[in-house]
Amino acid sequence: MSVRLTRRSALFASAGAAAALPKVAWAQDAANDDAALADAVDAYVRQCLEAWPENPGLSVAVVKDGRPVLTRGYGRKAMDRPAPVDERTLFAVASNTKAVTCAALAILVDEGKVKWDEPVRTHLPGFALSKPELNDLITVRDLVSHRIGFGLGAGDLLFWPNSDRTRAEIMAVVDKVPIEDQFRARYHYCNLMFIVAGEVVAAASGMPWETFVQTRILDRLGMADTLPVMVNADPAKCALPHGRVGPPLRYQGPMTRIGDSVQEVWNWTSAGAAGGFMTNAVDWARWMAVQLANGALPDGTRLFSEAQGREMWRPNIIVGSSAGPTPDLPGRAIAATYAAGWQVMDYRGERMITHGGGSPGGISGTVLLPGRNVGFSYFSNAEESLLLRALRSGIADVVMGPTRNGPAFDWIADSKRLETEGNARSIAAAAEIDAKQAAGAPPSLPGSAYAGNWRDPWYGDVTIQARDTQLWLAFTRSPALKGPLEPYDGDTFRTRFPDTREEDVFVTFELEESRPVRATMKAVSPDADFSYDFHDLRLTRV
Repeated sequence: MSVRLTRRSALFASAGAAAALPKVAWAQDAANDDAALADAVDAYVRQCLEAWPENPGLSVAVVKDGRPVLTRGYGRKAMDRPAPVDERTLFAVASNTKAVTCAALAILVDEGKVKWDEPVRTHLPGFALSKPELNDLITVRDLVSHRIGFGLGAGDLLFWPNSDRTRAEIMAVVDKVPIEDQFRARYHYCNLMFIVAGEVVAAASGMPWETFVQTRILDRLGMADTLPVMVNADPAKCALPHGRVGPPLRYQGPMTRIGDSVQEVWNWTSAGAAGGFMTNAVDWARWMAVQLANGALPDGTRLFSEAQGREMWRPNIIVGSSAGPTPDLPGRAIAATYAAGWQVMDYRGERMITHGGGSPGGISGTVLLPGRNVGFSYFSNAEESLLLRALRSGIADVVMGPTRNGPAFDWIADSKRLETEGNARSIAAAAEIDAKQAAGAPPSLPGSAYAGNWRDPWYGDVTIQARDTQLWLAFTRSPALKGPLEPYDGDTFRTRFPDTREEDVFVTFELEESRPVRATMKAVSPDADFSYDFHDLRLTRV
């Protein structure tokens, strides 16, 4: 479990933990008319950026009653370059893509080509899982509801960090990825099944997922700047990725630009249906408007039927529940659920439809308040997750104005408090990791004994080479995950990847008759992003 809010919070943290703090004036009269709403949101965003001055750039869109009332950029595309962010600057929005994949399925449902509750094998006869008893039971709805039983982020190493695998290669090993929980019992966020959902779109429509999305959604909505996948994105038009790469750990240290392009650190072409989109405030405002209109377009035609609009917002699995808001936790949901590509929850007594997205060097979010016919989005080109928390809940309070349930709340101050506390825990954890290595026992065997080719059923090969006095580890399908392997404690070793944008890994060897025969892994840092699912690997010596 991470000791601080990282990409995990961008995807499924509710506007929760908080302490009672002073009332803020910006929230009082925000929702009276469009101009006042735009001014109030703009003023609040600027307050947030003052509190996080190292965040290079941000883009915000607000729609109300089917119209954009604010589409604006803030800051710079890159911290070391003068080009400003504007309303057409492209951002990687990662898992906000999932709702578009579900809309593609909804269009096909309207056309009678797909049914939400039919088996996936209707469209993909070769679809199989590591639990064969589930093969005929998994439905299209299951794919987009995070309820099949995979662990958090299971299989993500197939495409995170950037991999050289094709979509077909990913699909070929789906049946090897472990399933740790019971079918439909609990919520576990799973990118892998959205890749499968994209292949259902392809099979039912006769065209690749990205072609269907382009021609049947983006072109119809006039989202001319949006790209389904980022591989051909022009860096000059994009907000470039930023993050903190230590020391002592990832997400600590000074802010730095971590790529000359988005695709350098985030190329999910093979996993596009799970998180491939690049878009801007102008285009995404159109997307939010059609969502709030339940599929209706301004010209009177429909992208999808009203029935399918309701279906995509119908909860399919419980994410979490609580006793509800308190003075110290004013945004805590009674129930947070996952529908089809959207999280559906209560916020201050109203229904909120929301989703987040996190990529290396960027975080994004979309929030819809159907009862007010208002939606807003925020895209950042840095990994300042608690800034995004302040934006999400703070802008929602601006939209609700004085009619919201509960007193005003200072989300900026509270998020800064959580950030300070989380950073302190992270620094302490890093010191503990180093201390354990300094006191660690020596390996049982000479270093060369651990060298060889190691294979996992779903990931493939990891090699360990003996180079003079040093071991060198390489994930064969993940170019960035290569580096020295050094003793940590007994038969546990750790990496120090030269590419400091990546998370280091512990490797623990199991010996039989004084020979290493099996190995397991886990991330070194407690803050490591869940998509570094090293812990799902079960390596055996080839």
